[in-house]
Amino acid sequence: MRQYSRAAVAALAATTAHAASLSDVCTVSNVQSALPSNGTLLGIDLIPSAVTANTVTDASAGMGSSATYDYCNVTIAYTHTGKGDKVVVKYAFPAPSDFENRFYVAGGGGFSLSSDATGGLEYGAASGATDAGYDAFSYSYDEVVLYGNGSINWDATYMFGYQALGEMTKIGKPLTQGFYGLSSDQKIYTYYEGCSDGGREGMSQVQRWGDEYDGVIAGAPAFRFAQQQVNHVFPATIEHTMDYYPPPCELDKIVTETISACDPLDGRTDGVVSRTDLCMLNFNLTSLIGTSYYCAAQNYTSLGFGFSKRQAEGSTTSYQPAQNGTITAEGVALAQAVYDGLHDSNGKRAYLSWQIAAELSDADTTYDSTTDSWTLDIPSTGGEYVTKFVQLLNIDNLSNLDNVTYDTLVDWMNTGMIRYIDSLQTTVVDLTEFQQSGGKMIHYHGESDPSIPTASSVHYWQGVRQAMYPDVSYNESLSQMSDWYQLYLVPGAAHCGTNSLQPGPYPEDNMEIMINWVENGVKPSRLNATVSSGTYEGETQMLCQWPSRPLWSSNTTFSCVYDQQSLNTWDYTFDAFKMPVF
Repeated sequence: MRQYSRAAVAALAATTAHAASLSDVCTVSNVQSALPSNGTLLGIDLIPSAVTANTVTDASAGMGSSATYDYCNVTIAYTHTGKGDKVVVKYAFPAPSDFENRFYVAGGGGFSLSSDATGGLEYGAASGATDAGYDAFSYSYDEVVLYGNGSINWDATYMFGYQALGEMTKIGKPLTQGFYGLSSDQKIYTYYEGCSDGGREGMSQVQRWGDEYDGVIAGAPAFRFAQQQVNHVFPATIEHTMDYYPPPCELDKIVTETISACDPLDGRTDGVVSRTDLCMLNFNLTSLIGTSYYCAAQNYTSLGFGFSKRQAEGSTTSYQPAQNGTITAEGVALAQAVYDGLHDSNGKRAYLSWQIAAELSDADTTYDSTTDSWTLDIPSTGGEYVTKFVQLLNIDNLSNLDNVTYDTLVDWMNTGMIRYIDSLQTTVVDLTEFQQSGGKMIHYHGESDPSIPTASSVHYWQGVRQAMYPDVSYNESLSQMSDWYQLYLVPGAAHCGTNSLQPGPYPEDNMEIMINWVENGVKPSRLNATVSSGTYEGETQMLCQWPSRPLWSSNTTFSCVYDQQSLNTWDYTFDAFKMPVF
């Protein structure tokens, strides 16, 4: 009898699977037979009777994709052993002829997990979406975090924090193998991709389920959740403390003039501040006092979870009159305080802030037509966190900032950090399991992000490097770390996207780069990005890997340089807290 090697058997199984048609495999009985046997996944009991399966043809899939796909739409359910709960998961399995032995997990945003199970189809990957046990397909986590005043829904908190996606992946990989008739030892490459809270969710998977993932792409992660969310209230608190409520046009002018002044510092005048660190070192905001500004009357869109000045889910629109004046000393003092970051009354630092030249969105005020004046506007992104997660009151925002000081903000941060340190903070810096299992990560962040401070990503990267390479030189730690974890700052970019104020580059093919790294061993040293607007539209820029920084020598060429003085501006110690903040 002819003997086959293990590799040959796996290849034969893959060939057999790809020879099957979608209708052959997209059946309830096939899915049921592919479910992992109860007892094999610790703490998870599958419910075979809950399985559904149906064929979907010529369907669009994933965010922004124009292609269409045929796939098997599968629903499964499970319970946690002895708990009596029920978690529903959707999976999308591509036609066998399209399957590339991959499993894909997409991140969500705001307080929501992704509800779309089709994001992997364009990569030949099976993919999933979970209701996390609290019907996350219909409700965002902040809607269910409290059972009532003072009563935290801890099940939903841990599931949203990291558990639901990890369980979905742990079930999904053997289910995928069984669905296509693959052997249990045949490799399923597993990828994650997400930005904002989707970036935090990706980091939660690296930190908690590291050996399940081969490649993770995490953009602008909202980790350090307590500090991050309370920080949204910081600019309004400055205004309340100063008793100064600027017209939004004044703040916008401060930002655009800062961009103009700092644009050339990186060596090229292109409307993009590629080096906010040089801006911080060389530009003084006080030089803008007396500059004229004018904004025409308009309908103004306040920020939802889109975190830029466009209509987004959760945003509202109101009228603004024409604004005409000059930048004041108070306006500059406000902007400088925002960029300096939160300190307590003793001058100790509590948190980092947005980079200079980022929009001052959280400082925007609201026009009161009855008094013809600009008034305090507390961003719900931070206010809701304080009311629901810190004060444990089931209301959606702070009604005012009466008696709120900078020390109050620090106390709110400290309460949230300690209360949710093992669920929402997502700040574990020992990534040994992920690294030793062969995982690769691309971590990116827009340098002018007005929502999640860019330096928060740098701070986490530094924490990982120090935790995992304490006994080697700095240069050696950089070399070893880049073999599996790479951080890129995107010049001029806003929150998880391009920036209308700065026509800079943005990475568009991260998943292709990641697949090539994981499956073919082609390690990137720079990150491909494309300029989508402005004078240099269509230009390809290979972004610098942190800690190197871009410096243009001509209008067509830049180098990645090491600049210690600039790097020092990204280094923060949070001495307002008595415990380390990673």
